[in-house]
Amino acid sequence: MQENMGSLDSYIRITGGLTMLGIGIIKESTVLTTLGAMSTAEGITKFCPILHLLGKSTKNDYDIINMSKKITKNFMGNEKE
Repeated sequence: MQENMGSLDSYIRITGGLTMLGIGIIKESTVLTTLGAMSTAEGITKFCPILHLLGKSTKNDYDIINMSKKITKNFMGNEKE
């Protein structure tokens, strides 16, 4: 299992995962608890199976920033900068 996530992506997944895990426990939601645990585990191990299947990597932290910019541009429309 080779790492395919950078530090920024890892910290975001750990933070979001722990948040979902806490909310899932409070609300007694099995789905939220499971998703939170999975996201936290991905952040700790720095391995994402979905990224692996897609052949992508966020080891370079600029990759995740560029991905988010592309998603934002597609969501907002093709606006010129």
